[in-house]
Amino acid sequence: MKMKFTKMHGCGNDYVYVDCMDRMLPNPGKISEFVSRRRFGIGSDGLICICPSDKADFRMRMFNADASEGKMCGNGSRCIAKYVYDKGLTRKDTITLETLGGIKTIHMTVEQGKVVLAEVDMGQAVVRTADVPMDWPEETCVDQPVVFAGPDGKGFTVRGTAVSMGNPHFVTFVEDVETAPVEAVGRIIETSPVFPERTNVEFVQIVDENHVKFRVWERGSGETWACGTGACAVGYTCVTLGKAGKRGEFLKVEAKGGMLQVRTGEGDAMTLKGPATTVYEGEIELPEELLEESLK
Repeated sequence: MKMKFTKMHGCGNDYVYVDCMDRMLPNPGKISEFVSRRRFGIGSDGLICICPSDKADFRMRMFNADASEGKMCGNGSRCIAKYVYDKGLTRKDTITLETLGGIKTIHMTVEQGKVVLAEVDMGQAVVRTADVPMDWPEETCVDQPVVFAGPDGKGFTVRGTAVSMGNPHFVTFVEDVETAPVEAVGRIIETSPVFPERTNVEFVQIVDENHVKFRVWERGSGETWACGTGACAVGYTCVTLGKAGKRGEFLKVEAKGGMLQVRTGEGDAMTLKGPATTVYEGEIELPEELLEESLK
């Protein structure tokens, strides 16, 4: 089976996008695992399927590089908006998108018939640990020391904040993101039983009162160059703890792949703004065993 696809990214957070308006892909998790392999596949942080919805204009199904299905992707949402507008699937410059993390509204900036920027109403930041979810004795975990078990069985402590943006995040502050132990520590926190559904982990450096940098260990994909929901978790945490940004104003949140802007509004409603870029389009032959496995 040949699959047509479009490679897109938001600040380096890259996915393979497939039009599934007429038919959903068979075995999309395994297809995501296959195409995501860098050097051996297309190379991406995962696969995003653009599907019809009876609740919104479109529906997103996103799959990580390890074949697991994710609930929400802020960068992916912006790219979907660009995809459906640029390809004429809609003529509206504001659309709604159904995700497993809720329905999101996306506003597009269009120049010369193409989307160059998109702003997503990301919903409310949630810190109730039962909703993150996080196995924690208190109702919230905001700037608290949390003990994790290292590979040698010894415990180590990381101070952080647990936030849900439709998917779980653990935000911790560091002096320098370039030297932060993103893979070593991120992998341990992601898979810790403290987070029963695993978690994304953000390492944040304060640059000044209006600008922060972060690196992210993304659940199911490893370190990625950006994460939209992660940027929102970072923005919320910075404003809540008084480390950077002001409520109601956009904070510059710089990822490895570029600059995002995040606003924490009334009732902790989060807004994400940033670019969406089409890299190239192509067609790939999918192995028969992937399709055969989907029929079992």
